Amino acid sequence: MYDTSSSTVRRLLVRGMLAGLIAGLFAFAVAYVVGEPSVDASIAVEEAAAQAEHAGHGTGHEAAAAEEEEELVSRDVQSTAGLATGVLVYGVALGGIASLAFAFVLGRVGRFSPKATAALVAAAAFTTVYLVPFLKYPATPPAVGNPDTIGQRTTLFFLMILLSVLLGVAAVVAGRRLAPRLGNWNATLVAGAGFVAAVAVACAFLPGNDDAVQAGFPAAVLWEFRLATLGIQAILWAVFAIAFGHLAQRLLAPAAPRAATAEPVPA
Repeated sequence: MYDTSSSTVRRLLVRGMLAGLIAGLFAFAVAYVVGEPSVDASIAVEEAAAQAEHAGHGTGHEAAAAEEEEELVSRDVQSTAGLATGVLVYGVALGGIASLAFAFVLGRVGRFSPKATAALVAAAAFTTVYLVPFLKYPATPPAVGNPDTIGQRTTLFFLMILLSVLLGVAAVVAGRRLAPRLGNWNATLVAGAGFVAAVAVACAFLPGNDDAVQAGFPAAVLWEFRLATLGIQAILWAVFAIAFGHLAQRLLAPAAPRAATAEPVPA
């Protein structure tokens, strides 16, 4: 049994935030290389549509001048320093939360090593916090949807995250209770099938985002942006699982290899 005292949890929290920072660096690199081109393309589409609309009303120059005056942060700063700050803060915050979840489930979901537990926590977090909500409400490039419904769309997205996390926790609890009767493998299959069915029902009853994307927006740009966001999240959680698993293993089980190889002390 691993030590999960308050001092150990604090050290796990620090290591989780460090692993989240490392994961954020990798995610920023992917976001800059893969994600920013699709964002630039979507902004270009929006600007072209705005110029065409204003040109029809004969106010193109005034609108362009107003947009230049309202731009407080340049696009170059947004795509570099702004993006790095946002991704790194996001990674550190999620790393800290995931490390606390790791400390809670360690030894309670099976006899897994710290590395395996970190991988399971990261996979569960990626699935429940991002993948499932993404399937119902996929990401859209900036300034593409109707600005009047952004509050409603944000509320629905966070509601889907909450439902996904709660259904994931319920699936884990159900799997543990079914394991003595069905065995670990069968209990996992039944709990997983129940999770998928419950998510499908939630997706069917929750309203959709029909106005999330404006009519006529290029489908290729939208597809590239959504693939990029999915890839960024996948890289973030994969790197976190590797980095935090290594740090947690060294913290929680450092003496096991030494004890196994130590020479017996003569009487």
